[in-house]
Amino acid sequence: MHSGEFVYLDLLRHGETEGGARYRGTTDDPLNAAGWVQMWSAVKDGVHWQGIVTSSLRRCAEFARALARQRSIPLTFDERLAEMHFGAWEGRSTTELMLADPDALARFWDDPAAHAPPGAEPLARFATRVLVAWNDIVRDHPGRRVLLVTHGGVIRVILCHVLRRPVERLLELDVGHAALHRIRADIDAQGNIRAELVAEPSA
Repeated sequence: MHSGEFVYLDLLRHGETEGGARYRGTTDDPLNAAGWVQMWSAVKDGVHWQGIVTSSLRRCAEFARALARQRSIPLTFDERLAEMHFGAWEGRSTTELMLADPDALARFWDDPAAHAPPGAEPLARFATRVLVAWNDIVRDHPGRRVLLVTHGGVIRVILCHVLRRPVERLLELDVGHAALHRIRADIDAQGNIRAELVAEPSA
């Protein structure tokens, strides 16, 4: 199945943020104290990454910058790894939305492609920008181990792609704060990227 060198990509979601759980999207809140602890704990296994690629939003970028500095790892910012923009739901909690319009929230959970929040980035557009970034990152790092510091929605899109699930089912995937997923990928003789989820993230 695999030809040539593998690329190992660890997908790390940011930790808890100031302001608590909500549809944060592109709202640029930083990590809270617990979030910083979660992030350092997630990388304590000592894996040597040869590159870090991060969302430019603070809850990802500030930790990525600190980790890169501590371990002398090259760091790249990629705005395409930003979270989906939630439109009118930006910054609102599930509780607030349940009180305001529970039917709209239920429709979104059931089919986020057909029932996006008002003014939100369409799921198809979001998935396209994430997967274009994903393909570029794989192709740009042959034979390397790379850490992607990003968001729950971004990681779910990539996992749907790797697991060959419809992107409309991304909300079925559990991606907690500071969760780490490892993917192994290579490019075949036809230039296609083949990837699989590795069960154990430690190397």
